[in-house]
Amino acid sequence: MKDDLLHQVAELTVEDQLALVEAIWDGIVHDDAASLPTEAHKAELDQLLAEHEANADHVLSWDEVEAAALARMRQ
Repeated sequence: MKDDLLHQVAELTVEDQLALVEAIWDGIVHDDAASLPTEAHKAELDQLLAEHEANADHVLSWDEVEAAALARMRQ
C-alpha cells in the first residue's frame, strides 16, 4: 500500500503535491500530534532569529521563495 500511495503522489503535479503536504501538516497540527520543541530546537530558533535580525534586509517573500522552488522543480 505504501509504495502504491507514493506512486500516486508522484503522479500529481508539483502544485498538487505541495497542497497535499500542506493538508497533511494541517491535519497533524489540528490533531495536536505535533510535539513541542525541545530545548535544542528552541536554541536553534533563537540563533536563527538573531541571524535574521542581524541581516533583516536579506529576506525573500514567500511568493519569491515558492516561485523559485517551483521553477527549480520544473527544470
